[in-house]
Amino acid sequence: MNDIYAQLTEIMIDIFNDDDLTVTPETTAACIENWDSLNNIRLMAQIESEFSMRFTTSELTGLKNVGELVAILRARSPRT
Repeated sequence: MNDIYAQLTEIMIDIFNDDDLTVTPETTAACIENWDSLNNIRLMAQIESEFSMRFTTSELTGLKNVGELVAILRARSPRT
């Protein structure tokens, strides 16, 4: 379901103001210059809005990379 990566890429380009951003399963906050704590909050709020779901604190604090985020989105998506 590569459309999740496409959606995340669009959101992240907007949040991090980086038109050249490429999102992969291995992407982490350390990979993106503007990924700080404030932008992380903005990012997660936008993802929750876009995918019509709410994350739990434990889901968010345990994330190591975008691939793990996509796994949560896939598991909770009614489209799968």
